[in-house]
Amino acid sequence: MEYNSQREKMIIPEYGRNVQKMIEYAKTVEDREKRTKSAEVIVRVMAGMNPQIKGELDYMHTLWDHLYIISGFELDIDSPYPMPEKEILLRKPEKVEYSSKDFKVMHYGKYIEKIIEHTISHEEGEEKEALILLIANHLKKSYLNWNRDSVNDDTILKHLSDLSDGKLKLTEDQRLSSTSDILARNKTKKKKFVTKNKDSKKRYKKNY
Repeated sequence: MEYNSQREKMIIPEYGRNVQKMIEYAKTVEDREKRTKSAEVIVRVMAGMNPQIKGELDYMHTLWDHLYIISGFELDIDSPYPMPEKEILLRKPEKVEYSSKDFKVMHYGKYIEKIIEHTISHEEGEEKEALILLIANHLKKSYLNWNRDSVNDDTILKHLSDLSDGKLKLTEDQRLSSTSDILARNKTKKKKFVTKNKDSKKRYKKNY
């Protein structure tokens, strides 16, 4: 009887232990031609066990790569594809560097970035100043939507500056909406939404 603790760790569990054993056996076949034939049979078996990858652009290449990986890169055969380089497959992906602006855009959404770009190119004057204040208040409202009870206005103004590359700023006499007012409006909207959903469910039950 073979216990789990005595079994070899499965390299790619999706193919199961039997496929792994077949590959281990293929490695022991001395004749290169027969060894290659065994590998071809195993790849066909793998294709039947993993049909979801058939949608990939070059799924047969993927199957042969998987064969090599399960073999521990030790299967010497005449494959239609070269053995993948172990170092490349095991290499950790390089860390993607994000700028401060990228993080802000991810937080507030790409749509606000387009609005900011439009506002930057807007003609100077009272209308542009009003747009900037609207954007700043929208940023504050969005920030508070993330289950935060408070936020410093200086933080929002810095985010506005970062997102606009320093091109949008409030005038000295402009002030952001108070946190308490924004939170109160958010709660009112949530209550209206819940009430509306309840009414819709009642009408649905009544009709059916």
